[in-house]
Amino acid sequence: MPTYAERIRAKLEAGLAPASLDILDESAKHAGHAGAAPGGETHFRVRIVSAAFAGQGRVDRQRKVYALLAEELAERVHALALETRTPEEAARSA
Repeated sequence: MPTYAERIRAKLEAGLAPASLDILDESAKHAGHAGAAPGGETHFRVRIVSAAFAGQGRVDRQRKVYALLAEELAERVHALALETRTPEEAARSA
């Protein structure tokens, strides 16, 4: 069975064709907090660069990611910290 990080990666790659995608499981930092569970895979940081975000504001980009990951969020994933950029924005901040 794939991990939640693998599921997140597969869905974001299929739905947004990212130029860059980093997924970090930060669950250990949240042990004892709301939504934390034994075994982790509850809190993730996702950094994604995709042309699919062009012309969209931060909230619309986040909604797009949340829609793709609705199943994971309804199951075990409690929190996502999102950094969403277009390739142009990523190039400016490099």
